Amino acid sequence: MRNKESLIRLHRFQVDEQRRQVTDLEGMLEEFHRRENDLDRQVQHEQDKAGITDIGHFAYPMFAKSMLQRRENILQSIGEISKQLETAKEVLSDSYRDLKKFELVEENRQRRAKKEAVRLDQKETDEVSLNVHRQMLFEAGNR
Repeated sequence: MRNKESLIRLHRFQVDEQRRQVTDLEGMLEEFHRRENDLDRQVQHEQDKAGITDIGHFAYPMFAKSMLQRRENILQSIGEISKQLETAKEVLSDSYRDLKKFELVEENRQRRAKKEAVRLDQKETDEVSLNVHRQMLFEAGNR
């Protein structure tokens, strides 16, 4: 029994850790999307200021080019983190499913143990009642 409780605690810990990892990855993804939007606004601002939107134009602002490169790097990071997030969600789902299996097995074991305890208690109560009944019959027969 002690071993099963430890196993359940271990699986709960793993599920909690994986939830934290998923939450962290989601936070990183949100941050990168925010940065991407900021860079888009900065590029748009520079293009409006220069009046040039063609990146191949010789007078295209260097700051806007560097922002576009940073944006491209962020988009790559978003792709990588999205893959990590999907994997982490799958692992979390599998771990949660395993935890539920262990918890259900333990609940069933406890339910059976409780039924057995009730059965044994009822058996003892029946035995006592039967002995009292026999004793009463014996005393009634000896009168």
